[in-house]
Amino acid sequence: MGSYEILAPLGAGGMGEVYRARDTVLKREVALKVLLAALAHDPDRMARFQREAELLAVAPGSSATRAPRRMSSTESMFLSLHLSNGRSVDANLPILRGLQVGFR
Repeated sequence: MGSYEILAPLGAGGMGEVYRARDTVLKREVALKVLLAALAHDPDRMARFQREAELLAVAPGSSATRAPRRMSSTESMFLSLHLSNGRSVDANLPILRGLQVGFR
């Protein structure tokens, strides 16, 4: 997937799957959240994916969400996220939901 080598699955949800991956350009491990292919042509889901990237970019104090990058390849849309071996993104959902309310 572009300049990323998928190493292992980390989880999955309603909109996508998350993988441990290696950024072959920057030579570091990252988390990749990949939008499900079935949703890639749904404008509402694409807008939601974009909002998620924007919210993650401003989430305070979370190394799990530091420096997201929204990208696309010929096969899918994905977010490259800082890989943290600490808290899961699920643990940060209350913060992200609060940001979403303020972001609107």
